[in-house]
Amino acid sequence: MPELVQTIAIFAIPVLLAITLHEAAHGYVARLFGDPTAYLAGRITLNPLRHIDPIGTVVVPLVILLLSSIGGSGFLFGWAKPVPVDFGRLRRPKRDMIWVAAAGPGANLVMAVGWALLLKMQVSFGFEERFFYEMARAGILVNIGLMALNLLPVPPLDGGRIMVGLLPRAIAWQFARLERWGLFIILALMATNTLWFFLAPFYRLGLAIVELFI
Repeated sequence: MPELVQTIAIFAIPVLLAITLHEAAHGYVARLFGDPTAYLAGRITLNPLRHIDPIGTVVVPLVILLLSSIGGSGFLFGWAKPVPVDFGRLRRPKRDMIWVAAAGPGANLVMAVGWALLLKMQVSFGFEERFFYEMARAGILVNIGLMALNLLPVPPLDGGRIMVGLLPRAIAWQFARLERWGLFIILALMATNTLWFFLAPFYRLGLAIVELFI
């Protein structure tokens, strides 16, 4: 139990920041491209209370950490309350939705680099506090993991919305209809232990970018 408490303490701030800034980035970029919905709803904020989903932000990560501490090697992830975006209010909806969707994973990549630089500074200055070292390491892994998961080309994940923006209109419309099945697709990939096969390229890309800074 003490190890679990320590693990939760290490991961709490990285997870909250990763999920909060991910959602705020969606709203901020949507506003830049003409949709003020998230701004008017008070969702372009760094206040985590505005973004927390009790299940996705708290329960799911805690359960994964608990299972990992028992002996597994869980892939830590979670989600927040989705930021409201009215794609019809974007100046060029099909093009602009690509940037709005990419903003979340992009924010996670930037945070992963930030944690990596913090880690490098600790090593460079000989700061040997293990707790902060592990927190920085957790920040890297959590953000790259969240980026990789969201880049999967499955609606309603960000990668799915990017695909809708990139595909020709007729195909994009058909592809977007998969959104109702998106959660079931992810659960099926997890149940068949094939999720990592699809996540791995995005995860390795994120790690490669982070390694450029350390």
